[in-house]
Amino acid sequence: MKEHRALTPRQEALAERALFGAILTLRSVDECRAFFRDLCTPAELQALADRWAVVALLQQGVPYREIHKQTGVSVTTIGRVARYLLNGNGGYTLAAERMKDTTDRSPDSGRARP
Repeated sequence: MKEHRALTPRQEALAERALFGAILTLRSVDECRAFFRDLCTPAELQALADRWAVVALLQQGVPYREIHKQTGVSVTTIGRVARYLLNGNGGYTLAAERMKDTTDRSPDSGRARP
């Protein structure tokens, strides 16, 4: 994390909590897209999307080199995502499970997606 301001750990935690609270107010993919496009640079947003794509491929058991070939994400980043997927805070797994549950329950879950 950058050391650009003299904030206490409590102030940092409150700022982080405020950000996550703002994210929780968003009600659709389109609202999230607008918020994150305002919040992040295109490169930051691409890095986040890349990491999320890597999660799905790792959960499918795709080897690192194949993930790199498919996505262009560095093997180092793939390893970092894998490490957090296994020993992180549980966020990747929780979100992936909820995405799967949402897909499984959707009325068109049996249809091919464009």
